[in-house]
Amino acid sequence: MDAMRFIINPIAGSYDPMKHSMQHSLQHLIRFSFRHSRYFFLLLFSTLLSNPAFAGQTSEQKRTAKELRCLALNIYFEARGEKAEGQLAVGMVTMNRMKSRHYPGSVCGVVWQKRQFSWTHDGKSDRPTDMRAWDLAKKIAQVTYLGYSKLSARSRKALDLTKGALHFYAPSLASPYWAEVHSVTRVIGRHVFLTGRS
Repeated sequence: MDAMRFIINPIAGSYDPMKHSMQHSLQHLIRFSFRHSRYFFLLLFSTLLSNPAFAGQTSEQKRTAKELRCLALNIYFEARGEKAEGQLAVGMVTMNRMKSRHYPGSVCGVVWQKRQFSWTHDGKSDRPTDMRAWDLAKKIAQVTYLGYSKLSARSRKALDLTKGALHFYAPSLASPYWAEVHSVTRVIGRHVFLTGRS
């Protein structure tokens, strides 16, 4: 009797084969799900996360978001004390370098190129602390990046306040040796902008 594990229906007072079958299946399912749930969920999540629709962004959107962050960081750390015009100019220098054959072909590559921008190797935190300035830097980065990416060459030239500059420096902070061999294109705020390559 125990071997058969009969289930008695208290109302009918007899063996209920349908209920026995359902309970047996349920117990089997519970044992299976606990034993294999970790594998099931790993498989499920890996499948879902590889789906761009579930992840919320395509790989191109993720790449753009990363580039925008690098550009915003450069604007923030190099020019957050400047007016919007001066910050836009720093953003344009970053983009001009990206388009130049003499520099890396991505914004992040340009920004993090060894010893090109002082904030990237000064030993201080690279996390923005002034949220108002950071929000403005992100907006300017978006205008700069999208303008550079979407506009025609003529419109892009009009947007570039630096007139194609690849360098800038603040005379109040430094007098770099390389500034002597480049031509000044503009002075915007506290920065001098120059053409040429390092």
